[in-house]
Amino acid sequence: MRVITAGEAARLIQPDDSVLVSGSGGGHCVPEAVLAAIEARFLQTGGPRDLTLIHAVGIGDRQLKGAARFRHPGMLKRSLTSALIDSPSLIGLALDEAFESYTIPQGVISQLVREIAAGRPGLITRTGLHTFVDPRQLGGRQNKAAKDDIVELLQIDGQDWLRYKPFPLDVVILRGTTADEEGNVSMEEEAIPGEMLSCAQAARRLGAAVVVQVKRLARRGTLPQLSVRIPGILVDYVVVDAEQRQTYASAYEPSYSGAMRVPAEAMRRLPFTERKIIARRAAMEIMPGAVCNLGAGISTGVSAVAAEEGILDKITLSNEQGFIGGAPLTGPDSGAAQNFDAMVDQPYQFDFYDGGGLDVAFLSFAEIDAAGNVNVSRFADTIVGVGGFINISQNARKVVFSGTFTAGGLRVESGDGRLTVLEEGRHSKFVEAVRQICYNGAFAREEGRKALFVTERAVFEVGADGLELVEIAPGVDLDRDILARMAFRPAISSNLRPMDPRLFRSEPMGLGAEFARYGRTARSPRRTIEPDTVIEGDALAAA
Repeated sequence: MRVITAGEAARLIQPDDSVLVSGSGGGHCVPEAVLAAIEARFLQTGGPRDLTLIHAVGIGDRQLKGAARFRHPGMLKRSLTSALIDSPSLIGLALDEAFESYTIPQGVISQLVREIAAGRPGLITRTGLHTFVDPRQLGGRQNKAAKDDIVELLQIDGQDWLRYKPFPLDVVILRGTTADEEGNVSMEEEAIPGEMLSCAQAARRLGAAVVVQVKRLARRGTLPQLSVRIPGILVDYVVVDAEQRQTYASAYEPSYSGAMRVPAEAMRRLPFTERKIIARRAAMEIMPGAVCNLGAGISTGVSAVAAEEGILDKITLSNEQGFIGGAPLTGPDSGAAQNFDAMVDQPYQFDFYDGGGLDVAFLSFAEIDAAGNVNVSRFADTIVGVGGFINISQNARKVVFSGTFTAGGLRVESGDGRLTVLEEGRHSKFVEAVRQICYNGAFAREEGRKALFVTERAVFEVGADGLELVEIAPGVDLDRDILARMAFRPAISSNLRPMDPRLFRSEPMGLGAEFARYGRTARSPRRTIEPDTVIEGDALAAA
């Protein structure tokens, strides 16, 4: 292992290289100093050009950091990621066909790196079937420049499967907190675990260079052995950035890394708006003992509601970055969590998700059509990507999709147990046909998976004839406020009922008291302990 500068690390990259970068969202485990040096080198010398940039999660500050460091014309040949939303400057280039743009599920990339490390022929999974990443639809392509087939359809024992093909690697850039003189790396101040080990192992398998950015150096033999997340045998170079921040927004918050727990009352409460109404209604789908995932957007508010209602310690929340238990965060540091019980590497979290480990998943939506299909990835003027959405929605026992009914200027009033729409949003989210299918309503129903669509004024399910209205907010007019705002007419349940009036009052709903009255939990032992039969006397001898 050699200690080098960020500038020297940038000079490791050659034209046409495939570069894998760690990190998530707003600066979690993003090796920003090295990325800044790569950008500076390109601006000074015009190279390296025609790079393939790979990252499992969207990375950046939604301005000019993270993946946006590669925004300069000619710098990128291909982008392979689960999300571009954190680097908007790349979205415009992708729309202009400046590079090949692919977005595939976050869990797929995370697990695929592990498959590459083991020398296997790609990732074989059912995740992505009947969505836009299925080769029978778009195969994950987001523009016309993306021509290669990176995923193929297989038949195994009469079932459809997808094989996501392995990709080459030349340089892998990771991040930790401390490196010793042998290159062993710990992550004691990091807010997410990512897939650091799998990335480094994949690099070793393919002969790629591994660069790890850290905050400090330690003497050899002084790191606690169990704290080492990347063994030194996998590390070629270390870059020290003494100013390394935990995230773009936070220099260091010990509760994010599990170094301390915060009192429940210190957790941020949601203001009483339509977003809180939606998060509350979603939270009503949780039962004691449930294992849940919280996605981005409005769904992250479920953890704040659970804390306020006193049920956080009765359920297990998680997110795809690897947290189990505690409360995933909202805001600029979302992706992190506080008061968690365990932190596992991201590929293993997705193994759990893909295996049906989630009782309930809470996800956001951007578009819904009459068949109950959901789009979160692509719209006329932007490419968002899917993150972990497909892994989670396709494998959870129940999915609660949350979002406002309309977007762009919506204003509502509540507080007395009723809802009044003061000003309607400019755009309805209920469209005739979604632009890209990220969740296939018919396929989910065929497989026996349940879905609920929650807005501030109505709740829908997927029935035999597509989307079906099952609840309506008190104070809302069915024709004016719901049906007139949809591009299609949904089925209306014969048992249409009002949404719970407690949702529309500012005081807590009392979900804790309801939990106390439950006679069962979502989790029960897979096998019970039965008493042994005692055999005595002649019967014992005969046996």
